[in-house]
Amino acid sequence: MSNVYNMIGSLSTLKSRLRDNDIDDFKSLKEVMDFQSSFAAKRQQLIAEHEKLIEQEQHALKLALEQLEEAIAVQKQQTENSLTAEIEKLKQQIENPVNWASTNILNGLVQNFQQWQYKRHLKSKESSFIEEVNRSISELVASHQHKNTRFQFITARFVEAVNQSAQSALFELERRKAVIDSLNSFIYGAIGEQKVVKALERLSDEYYLINDFTLHFKPAIYNRQENDHIQSIQIDHLLVGPSGVFIIESKNWSEQSLANLSLRSPVDQIRRNSFALFVLLNNENGNNQLRLSKHHWGNKKISIKNLLVLINTKPKEEFQFVKILTLRELIGYINYFQPLYSSAETQRIAEFLLELNDSKIINTK
Repeated sequence: MSNVYNMIGSLSTLKSRLRDNDIDDFKSLKEVMDFQSSFAAKRQQLIAEHEKLIEQEQHALKLALEQLEEAIAVQKQQTENSLTAEIEKLKQQIENPVNWASTNILNGLVQNFQQWQYKRHLKSKESSFIEEVNRSISELVASHQHKNTRFQFITARFVEAVNQSAQSALFELERRKAVIDSLNSFIYGAIGEQKVVKALERLSDEYYLINDFTLHFKPAIYNRQENDHIQSIQIDHLLVGPSGVFIIESKNWSEQSLANLSLRSPVDQIRRNSFALFVLLNNENGNNQLRLSKHHWGNKKISIKNLLVLINTKPKEEFQFVKILTLRELIGYINYFQPLYSSAETQRIAEFLLELNDSKIINTK
């Protein structure tokens, strides 16, 4: 099995875009794809869950209303009994005044005042009887009215109640779907890159696969032939093996896309990447670090092969300096080449490229 480094670029970009939209619970590309394919079922499941919640709420409200009605009746009866007892006591006190055994004028005045007080309290109790009863049950009645309003709404407009309950969760579910759908190009790209990685993983441990190989140059590398200043490169898959270095770009295009899109852009990108990489591997610094064995014809150069892998199908036309393959042809094409480097040399090339990749910014002065 080959030695694999780094996450594939499209997947890294996809995860980054999802995080930017506060979506960070997907752990793999498969989970993202499963979410897309099962969206309708998830939406229906969510609605079913809220239907159950509303049914449970309706049942709980019915029980609560029955308990409140009983509590109101009990509280009303208790208050009425208490007020009635107070009124009867006042009536008795008025009808049977205390007999003062004295003809003292002051005592008589006190007695008359007391009787007046009893009559005033009695009148107040009788006139406020209903108000007192209602006050004693006011909180229970208010709670009953509130719960009954909700109960009647659920009973009469069940679907609307479910939609209101599920609104926030449905909004979030649909938001996530919209965000993910907007990233379909990265999803398809990640699918293609993942298939390429799976194929390259089957190579022997003499091979080193670096995914999403990215470098920035200061100053830019100048390609005199193309009059091009190369400030950065990004390579989907950089494979190092005994037969050399393979720059591999992958495109997960359908036949329709292949007919409508141009391969010129990815081919030009591969050629730019190849030129910059050749300069890095074969300059003085690269030669010193790689320490390749001498050939009797002179110093060895690092062989770089440029591949564009189309997952399902490929066009009939060919491009100079870039080989176009389908995924099925990839491994056979790589194995076709004879070894050029020893295991130690292959490892040094891979380690040199990994160091470059870790540094990200390369000083080319």
